[in-house]
Amino acid sequence: MASTTSHIHLSLMSLFTLILLVQARLNICSPDYSALLLVQKGLDVSGQRSAIENPCNSVGISCERRLTNNSYMLRVTGVVFKSYELRGTLSPAIGKLSELKELSLQNNNLFDRIPTQIVECRKLEILSLQNNQFSGKVPSELSSLVHLRILDLSSNELSGNLNFLKYFPNLEKLSLADNMFTGKIPQSLKSFRNLWFLNISGNSFLEGPVPFMSQLEHLSADLNRKDYVPKRYILAENSTRSSHKSAMAPQSYSGNAPAPGPSAIVVPVHKHNKTKKKRGSKDDSGVTIFSPLIKKAEDLAFLENVDGLALLEKIRKGGCGEVYKAELPGSNGKIIAIKKIVEPPKDAAELTEEDSKALNIKMRQIKSEIKIVGQIRHRNLLPLLAHMPRPDCHYLVYEYMKNGSLHDAVQQVTEGTREIDWSARHRIAVGIATGLEYLHVNHSQRIIHRDLKPANVLLDDDMEARIADFGLAKAIPESLTHVSTSHVVGTLGYIAPAYYQTVKFTDKCDIYSFGVLLGVLVMGKFPSDELFQPASGMGLVKWMRNVMTSENPKRAIDPKLMGNGYEEQMLLVLKIACFCTLDNPKERPNSKDVRCMLTQIKP
Repeated sequence: MASTTSHIHLSLMSLFTLILLVQARLNICSPDYSALLLVQKGLDVSGQRSAIENPCNSVGISCERRLTNNSYMLRVTGVVFKSYELRGTLSPAIGKLSELKELSLQNNNLFDRIPTQIVECRKLEILSLQNNQFSGKVPSELSSLVHLRILDLSSNELSGNLNFLKYFPNLEKLSLADNMFTGKIPQSLKSFRNLWFLNISGNSFLEGPVPFMSQLEHLSADLNRKDYVPKRYILAENSTRSSHKSAMAPQSYSGNAPAPGPSAIVVPVHKHNKTKKKRGSKDDSGVTIFSPLIKKAEDLAFLENVDGLALLEKIRKGGCGEVYKAELPGSNGKIIAIKKIVEPPKDAAELTEEDSKALNIKMRQIKSEIKIVGQIRHRNLLPLLAHMPRPDCHYLVYEYMKNGSLHDAVQQVTEGTREIDWSARHRIAVGIATGLEYLHVNHSQRIIHRDLKPANVLLDDDMEARIADFGLAKAIPESLTHVSTSHVVGTLGYIAPAYYQTVKFTDKCDIYSFGVLLGVLVMGKFPSDELFQPASGMGLVKWMRNVMTSENPKRAIDPKLMGNGYEEQMLLVLKIACFCTLDNPKERPNSKDVRCMLTQIKP
């Protein structure tokens, strides 16, 4: 038994090493090699012998393997030279790097134009060129880069209008501060559904109002031009713009940079509303609105009726309450989900001690959910829209996710009433990992979910994963490494074994739960499956480990996924699942590592 455990441990811990060794034996794609040399020459990057022989081994260059003409080759996916004092230009050869996902060249002395060929990097997610000397117009077809999540061109000498801001469905952070842009602020910004940070300060000749955007957490405009930037926008701090630097522009948009905390959250007001309205504002009725999707408390007045929920469809019942769906009045058909949580009666004398304790725990959970979810926004987290307290209950209002929970979806696949192919399952896994990375790494205060499971992952209209149900979540100050609890919380089968012994919860406990969840996605089985019942003496994690180290690991894969040519990718995901569920929490990967590993596995 000891030798088997040792074998499992060594094989899992060497997963990163194995990936690196495989890549070391691969050749870099010839077009990428030629293009990269030209890009490095243009940037005036000091060359090294190792960089010439294998650029993927050089500092600042990231490569990933890709299947090309039935063979794997290395492709350049990242060019990152931050604060290198570079004094060159960005070569048009950059467009030849068709697999490039990140181009970060901030804090250098690069000059000349941004080459139009940049639009050929169709998979680009991060374009960060701030604090250089780029000039001229931004390529007009930049919006063809629909995968962009971060676009930062601040503190340059760029000019022309903003017509390149046409359609960025995945853009989360946009900073164009401290340039020389002219013309009107485009109304197309309203279509950027995932944008939560916008900084256009320091562009004195921009005209017109910033369009109303409900999801913005941070807006920076220029107070020096009050005739161009309307007074209805409330800024988090006063603008003290210098000639080249922006006092409000963030210094870095790296994956580890913390997101603005609640003190920096600024929500612009609809142009017909003269009241200063910030997210989390409470009106006289006691309703707290967290999103301008709900324009006024009266939109939820139908919930005040005695039979307010009687005619609504119940879509879910969980440990914290029942969930209904309804059409939001005056929203042109917008569907919302309403969670009803019953409050302990004022006179609880009739309740048993056990019932009273259970209800009080439930109330602590609702307060936790309001406090945490009301102040966070991310495309892989379910947003809280409003909170309505009633004499005997509380209503939490969310966006409605028409594809239901991941638990129900997997159950329906098992029953044969639904199909979810491997590409969709892989995308769901990446989405959950991305949401966890935001909670654990990118948020200003680390948040541990503490009850991650398929039932608490919802699927939106596009089958994108949204982590939900934050009733057990905890925010951890930077000075602490863990949360100590008086009792074990979570769901049996998803709880890390060490937690039972120490009652100390860390982000590695979430990682364990995520590992179990990955197993569910690939195997199509839940920890509650009869195969893993106590009578069998083997839970899901132990069974998964045994099969993965057997002569036929493919028998762990959901039979409905077999025969489509993705078996090797699915086995890699199961290896990551085993890695996440290692017994020692310190040996598990963090959420960023998990997200990186999953994104390297292409379905």
